[in-house]
Amino acid sequence: MSGGCGHNHGSFEGLSADYKRRLWIVIALNAGMFAVEMSAGQMAGSQALKADALDFFGDAVTYGISLAVIGASLKTRSTAALAKGISLLLMGIWVFGSTLYQVLILGVPQAGVMGVVGFAALLTNLASVMILARYKDGDANVRSVWLCSRNDAIGNVAVMLAALGVWGSATAWPDLIVAGIMAGLFLTSAVQIISQSRRE
Repeated sequence: MSGGCGHNHGSFEGLSADYKRRLWIVIALNAGMFAVEMSAGQMAGSQALKADALDFFGDAVTYGISLAVIGASLKTRSTAALAKGISLLLMGIWVFGSTLYQVLILGVPQAGVMGVVGFAALLTNLASVMILARYKDGDANVRSVWLCSRNDAIGNVAVMLAALGVWGSATAWPDLIVAGIMAGLFLTSAVQIISQSRRE
């Protein structure tokens, strides 16, 4: 999940054909899992899957922006960060609102679909981590991409635990709790990114 993405300053700034090629592969993986997970979330009635699908979409866009601003000026990079922050804010508001709708209107999600798709999402993020591992110690822009993929894999474990909780309790609450946590992470990250980009 993007909520835990951090920054670390190093020397590598992403100016490498190999790094850019790897980043394109990770963008494609994230875009593909967005489509799979959003469809599965709709079919299973799972807010956690939908929230994680939005996270995949956000990551694909964020990684695309990171790719576009490699080697750009600080002003360009901070403007890109502001756009990332605003998109996270909108995603967080959507997840929070749709979670409330699920609590008040809809029923229990399908735990089986949640578990299978959550596992596929975990494999996708682990593949992304391995693809980017060679460049995990670059500058803030490069490092944040790798950390996002690593932290997303942790988020997928949370979705799978939610599926187990839904199956065991026969209620929607584990799914809704995970979706609520993800919404909170989106909103917190959005505030931090917007604040930093305004300072820069």
